[in-house]
Amino acid sequence: MLIVLSFNNSKSRVFWGGFTLKWYRELFASSMIMNAFQTTIVVTLLASVIATLLGTMAAIGIHAMKKNNRALMLGATNIPLLNADIVTGISMMLIFVRFTSLGLHTVLIAHITFNVPYVILNVLPKLGQTSKSTYEAALDLGAKPVYAFFKIIWPQIAPGVLSGFLMSVTMSLDDFSITYFTKGAGVNTLSTMIYTELRKGIVPQMYALSTILFLSPLHCCL
Repeated sequence: MLIVLSFNNSKSRVFWGGFTLKWYRELFASSMIMNAFQTTIVVTLLASVIATLLGTMAAIGIHAMKKNNRALMLGATNIPLLNADIVTGISMMLIFVRFTSLGLHTVLIAHITFNVPYVILNVLPKLGQTSKSTYEAALDLGAKPVYAFFKIIWPQIAPGVLSGFLMSVTMSLDDFSITYFTKGAGVNTLSTMIYTELRKGIVPQMYALSTILFLSPLHCCL
């Protein structure tokens, strides 16, 4: 229905006014929407890359721990996943306003924080499937630890790292609650902008935007 309405020349949701592409033209001509889109992409990519690096290093560290310490760290890792988004968002907001002002940097930190656990939980199973003996054998044969890691361990955990990265991208693009509570004035992502616009009333440009967001993953898969 959203896709059909995005090509409707009428603003009515029950009357077909003919085929048109003007809502898409107005969408790309809107500085507000384009700024929100740019902010969303920047936050998503930066947060996902940084969270993937931190999460992978954290997973390696947790994997090397003893059983009791590992269980403790996994319990701490699961806390952000079990909390409701609104609880996480308000908690982060209270921390940020105590030490700094809200803005784009606080949104980025918040996204990194809730993305890291997803990366850890994607990488840890792959680390569990790796052979420690192969890595130690490479060291015994004279390989440097970094070289041995990228030649022995990395190829085995790369699928988990990629899964964690893609999940981070998905969570950042989809997030509203945490972004809403940690953003400053004048900072908008697509989710917060759409929420603000919907309170004023649905405009056809939102149908066009929703269509693009819906079709983009399908295009990537194909």
